[in-house]
Amino acid sequence: MRPRLAVALVLASALLAPGAATAQRGKPVKLGFAYIFSGTNAIYGQFARQGAELAIEEVNRQGGILGRQVEARFEDEAGKPDVGIRVVRKLVFDDGVDAVIGLDSSGTAEGVAPVMPELETPLIITHAATPHVTGARCNAWTFRISLSLPQNIAIASTIAAEGKARRWTTVGPDYAFGHESWEYFKKDLARKKPGVTFVADGEAAFPPSKTTDFSPYITKVMASDADGVLVSLWGGNLIDFVKQANELGFFKGKREILMTLGAATEVLTALGDRMPAGLWVGTRYWFQGSASPMNKAFVEGYRKKFGVYPSYNAHGAYAAVLAYKAAAEKAKSTDKAAVAKALEGLAVEVPLGKIVIRAEDHQAVQDGVWGRTAAGKGFDIRILEPMRRFPGDAITPPVAETGCKMTR
Repeated sequence: MRPRLAVALVLASALLAPGAATAQRGKPVKLGFAYIFSGTNAIYGQFARQGAELAIEEVNRQGGILGRQVEARFEDEAGKPDVGIRVVRKLVFDDGVDAVIGLDSSGTAEGVAPVMPELETPLIITHAATPHVTGARCNAWTFRISLSLPQNIAIASTIAAEGKARRWTTVGPDYAFGHESWEYFKKDLARKKPGVTFVADGEAAFPPSKTTDFSPYITKVMASDADGVLVSLWGGNLIDFVKQANELGFFKGKREILMTLGAATEVLTALGDRMPAGLWVGTRYWFQGSASPMNKAFVEGYRKKFGVYPSYNAHGAYAAVLAYKAAAEKAKSTDKAAVAKALEGLAVEVPLGKIVIRAEDHQAVQDGVWGRTAAGKGFDIRILEPMRRFPGDAITPPVAETGCKMTR
């Protein structure tokens, strides 16, 4: 190449570069959301979508992310791993999203997380609790900003250890989430309360997620000699279970009952006063769980826009948008690899409070909330009274116990 021509090309490139950068700055930041929008658990996707829309509306009103407006794409993961993988691929390849947020089902999360290194796109999980995605199957592109199964069960076992029940059984969904909840609970509670016993696994109840008639499982538990019951059903299954358990007198006995996800606003809204009072129930976020100005604004904004109290799934989607924004600003870029790197060790303030995404396994260290169901004056759903908040540091397993060996 002749010297004069080479110089001309360099000058031309220099002149075009600012224009290209300006064009990039003018493009919207695209966030892809994959939740359950169909079937009996569709209400979870609805609340999550509302949380995402509220966050994006607020972020855009404040100038967007690095000066760029934010757009959302929503897909139905249907609670099925194969569907989840397919829609996440669509979000990345067809819609060109900068990050993926969501996943309700643990099974879907376990299917999608291993695919993210191939897609080279950050995934922020906001609901699925399986320990493996931040454990043995952790990777550089997968993060979680909601409570994991071990964190939530650590709280359940602490409450159980304080109670009078000496023999426990369970009712949980017949897939990894239900069985692993039971295994973690037995291990934790046996350590915290020596002498406590558990029914054999064959005597516990694990209804398939397609179950609509829970009466055989309810009568099986009522016929056992256990005086404590861990219920890890969630969503539409939990709603049906509570309705049918009421009819069979399940809640009239002296059993101590813990529901690991019983304080989901979706469940409480569907049940109203049919949710018995006096049960210990858990959640990943509770709208009365923080007195911070940020939480107050979030609850008021959500109520004003949608007419209901935000659930933990709404909070998860809302918080994930804030976490992505904080990571992009930390990286000073929306480059996917730069954002993924910035999410490691990120500390961010969300309505729940301050959360920190551990660099070693990408699991958020955050507080957990449990409480007893109670009728609250002026509320059309059960509230938590008393409500207890458990520090994230006290309920999060050490990295060495997670099985995560991060590769980058």
